[in-house]
Amino acid sequence: MTASNNLPPILRGKRHQDESAFTPENLLREARRQRRIVNAPVPKVCVLDPDGDIAARLQSDGRCTRDLTWACYHTALYRFIEAGVELGVVPSAVGASFAVLVAEELFASGCESLISVTSAGQLVATRDPPYFVLIESALRDEGTSYHYLPPSEFSKASRSLLALLDGIFDGLRVPVYLGSVWTTDAPFRETEAVIAEMKVRGLLAVEMEAAALYAFAEARSKPVICFAHVTNQMGAVEGDFEKGEADGTVDALAVIAATAALFAGTSER
Repeated sequence: MTASNNLPPILRGKRHQDESAFTPENLLREARRQRRIVNAPVPKVCVLDPDGDIAARLQSDGRCTRDLTWACYHTALYRFIEAGVELGVVPSAVGASFAVLVAEELFASGCESLISVTSAGQLVATRDPPYFVLIESALRDEGTSYHYLPPSEFSKASRSLLALLDGIFDGLRVPVYLGSVWTTDAPFRETEAVIAEMKVRGLLAVEMEAAALYAFAEARSKPVICFAHVTNQMGAVEGDFEKGEADGTVDALAVIAATAALFAGTSER
């Protein structure tokens, strides 16, 4: 048996430089044909909202409209204006593979920059939740990233994007820390021993999407920035999972607005 065959299937024979036979463009083409949807672009800056709270708040406030030209089979996309920038938001795409599926389709549909804001569990206690982590790197304890990049411990955000974002959150009422997180596919397998190891490694939070989104971003040369909204201590204390005002959407939208303004300005240059 060769050394390659000793590897688990997820690490074998990926041929990362090869083009995929199945593409988001072709999937969307057939969805448009079947549903009689016109081919129209999504907003240039889009948001992934895995918990769905942001989209729900916008709908409740009458601040968004559903984009009926969004051809994804699995999700809805809503358009709204925040701080003068038109954005698209896709709720409830939870987990690495789902988030990247939607990211692929968004970029194939005219998106030029993507922001993800996902709820996360606290590891290293920076302060009491809620607060945000601008994810610098994410431990690849999931499967999707290995289909985009060769094996390594971490997926990393673009250094140039992080440099552009430096200091823009300083005036917000809820702090945004820069740091690394743990991305897992199995939230109910976060054992005490593994949590202790992640804390020793200095990881600030645990979530389910960032490692895959950053691997996709690097492999496809797409601008993607991920935030962990640290809202809980994984249910370890009474009264956990309190996100803040309006289920945390006031603060999340402030983070999104600051990031989107930068993305919009960059795309116009």
